[in-house]
Amino acid sequence: MSSYRVIMVGTDGSESSFAAVEGAARLAAACRAELVIVCAYQPMRGPELSRAQDQLGAEAYQVVGSAPAEETLRAARDRARDQGALDVRSLAVQDDPVPALVNTAADQAADLLVVGNRGLRSLAGRILGSVPADIARKAGRDVLIVHTT
Repeated sequence: MSSYRVIMVGTDGSESSFAAVEGAARLAAACRAELVIVCAYQPMRGPELSRAQDQLGAEAYQVVGSAPAEETLRAARDRARDQGALDVRSLAVQDDPVPALVNTAADQAADLLVVGNRGLRSLAGRILGSVPADIARKAGRDVLIVHTT
């Protein structure tokens, strides 16, 4: 197997997903690969957005568009750099997690897609499917499922 050149990892801002980012960053550092961190998001709309804006006032920008994803990505970049990753990029992608990660991995020519294992052992994950399992089936490239829970 050749060394990975582009490693992509997904994060939703949870501690579990940050553990996957850290694992991907250590691997990227060891391979001297570029690390692409992706956060999928769905922006708030309608009454939900109005309520949030009313409650947040001047801080309402934090719930509009990709702002929550951008904060998650900032934290993920910091964690990745702390693990030794040197070449780090991040992308906020408006979509559900599985299509966002699968499609972005193809667009970015990622050699490896890294996700955490959260949801693999839950009853809902077994019945409805989980992000890691769906990624492994649909990615069309190497997938590393990091033990994060």
